[in-house]
Amino acid sequence: MKILRKSRGPKATLTVVNGRRMHARVSEGRATGGPPVVLVHGLVVSGRYMVPLLNELARSHAVYAPDLPGFGRSEGPAGAPDMAGLADALAAWMRVAGLGGAVLVGNSMGCQVIAELVLRHPDLVEKVVLQGPTMDPRARSAPRQVWRLLVDTTREPPSLVAIEALDLIRAGVRRSWRTFRRALDDPIEERLPGVRVPALVVHGSRDGISPRRWAEEVARLLPDGRLVVLPGTPHAANYSAPAEFARAVRAFLANG
Repeated sequence: MKILRKSRGPKATLTVVNGRRMHARVSEGRATGGPPVVLVHGLVVSGRYMVPLLNELARSHAVYAPDLPGFGRSEGPAGAPDMAGLADALAAWMRVAGLGGAVLVGNSMGCQVIAELVLRHPDLVEKVVLQGPTMDPRARSAPRQVWRLLVDTTREPPSLVAIEALDLIRAGVRRSWRTFRRALDDPIEERLPGVRVPALVVHGSRDGISPRRWAEEVARLLPDGRLVVLPGTPHAANYSAPAEFARAVRAFLANG
């Protein structure tokens, strides 16, 4: 693992995995114990989108926020991998980084990647947190998802739009669209019963993308799932309500 720079906040690292560089942000110096926490971002964005939550969780854990292949500063293949391909790449990075028995915390499409990773690489995972999971089967079409995104965007902090725009430019419209189609085609509801680790589903009450009925269904489908609701919080709880999200995660890790 190569450290690119050190400054206040997380450090940036590059790790070569299967011949490609994967970029990650890593917390520094404040962890007091417990399993490592890996934050898994959603569609278009990168690990930068997870930094507010990383900073909160770094008070108690070593926290890692990788950029999935083809997003942020991580190199990706020519095509767009499906959720299984992204999960395998993330698992390979975790093995190189020495992160076994980890807690995986995902937002949006990151929850789909986590579900695949648990099924394919169960030895790497101790617990999972799924926040704002996609794709709701009742809205598994591009027009419906785009409409939900537009609704949710009006509820998010304005500064988030700049982060999403920059990450979209880096990833490219073609890759982002193809990955979106891959996510639409992924029936996460069929995989959740196989996620046999303690799981927390986190729902923001103002989430315009992942409605409460779907969050409740996700929690029911998980063999050891439970649901917590963050009042007044939109889809990107990791960015808009990181302190509240971190408290829910810590309570789950302490009592789950």
